[in-house]
Amino acid sequence: MYGDRRIDLAKRAGQRRGWATGTFTLYGKVAAKRYKTFVATWRPAGGAIRVVLVDEPREWIAYFCTDPAASVAEILESVAARFSLEVAFRDLKEVVGAGQQQVRRVRASVGACHVCLWTFTMTEAWAWYRAEKDLVGHRSASPWDAGSRRPSHADKRRASRGELLGEQIRAVLRPGATEREIAAATERLLNLAA
Repeated sequence: MYGDRRIDLAKRAGQRRGWATGTFTLYGKVAAKRYKTFVATWRPAGGAIRVVLVDEPREWIAYFCTDPAASVAEILESVAARFSLEVAFRDLKEVVGAGQQQVRRVRASVGACHVCLWTFTMTEAWAWYRAEKDLVGHRSASPWDAGSRRPSHADKRRASRGELLGEQIRAVLRPGATEREIAAATERLLNLAA
């Protein structure tokens, strides 16, 4: 609504009437949420939107959807699913290093971005059918880390590097390896570790 009929979300959230409770599957778990929903208009979205106010322990949070026919469950599940995208972007930047390349030309920047995206994708594909316990490794070096936490992208990367290094070491330690092969493999492993 516009003008003097404009909706004030804080006033809507502060009203005692209109709240309902529903059970939703969010982040892989069933959760009960107290919510209020209504249809409003918003010019940037091109007209009608579905607004959902969720009463969280600290404060209420507002979400909206440009499909006014969307259910509260669809909207909240979409918001929860969005979190996995945020985690993927964070891992791309912090673990893989996307955006940290120091290149001068646009094509080099695009190429560096592609390498980061493919590295991320290939690591996830490598880890897809592997057991979680094989990806997590030993978390005893990090006592603050929850042992039940699912493997992160960094865990998967570490596991793939460990498997690659293990294959290199086993190839050198095979019976009949020459001193030259051992020296060359040692040099390769030291370069990977450095």
